[in-house]
Amino acid sequence: MLVTVALIILGYTGFRFACALGYPPAGLSGGKQGQEVAVRRVRQQHRLVSRSWLEFTIGGKNRWLPVYFDPVLVTLTQVTAELSGRTVRIDGHRVYPSGRLRDSEPVGRLVDNPARPDPEAIGRTGVGRRLVLDAQSAVVGPFAGLLWVYVAGGGSPAFVAAALVAAATATWLSAVRGSDPS
Repeated sequence: MLVTVALIILGYTGFRFACALGYPPAGLSGGKQGQEVAVRRVRQQHRLVSRSWLEFTIGGKNRWLPVYFDPVLVTLTQVTAELSGRTVRIDGHRVYPSGRLRDSEPVGRLVDNPARPDPEAIGRTGVGRRLVLDAQSAVVGPFAGLLWVYVAGGGSPAFVAAALVAAATATWLSAVRGSDPS
């Protein structure tokens, strides 16, 4: 069972990595040439999930694109970005999409970046803060361990192993979806 979980995690991570690099292309601008557009960063807060989104207007429609967190986003105000295929460049810095382009506003509360960003905010976005944010979903681990012992048996060692695997998988899933520690 552990090998199956590990293969699923590695396969899905590879798929997300390939999508973030632009394979298969899912065209933001519909072509290879770059399109300059005004973007702003918004942070979505929905239940335990916090993600970064780029909001912009193309063809008279508002669009939202989830992106992996980058410290550059913390101080980002309304700027011009270059969109080309699935590539997003903001002031020469590449930002990686963490999901599909949306035509509808993401669920939850959207928080704008401040007009005057705090220069010390970048220092509060380290690995520790990100791990604390992602590890909130690890609460599911003991419940999955109890379910595993109930269905498959195995006693205490099986419970501990199943709880650890479930907690690690839940933490990984939060991170791979593009959490935002800011």
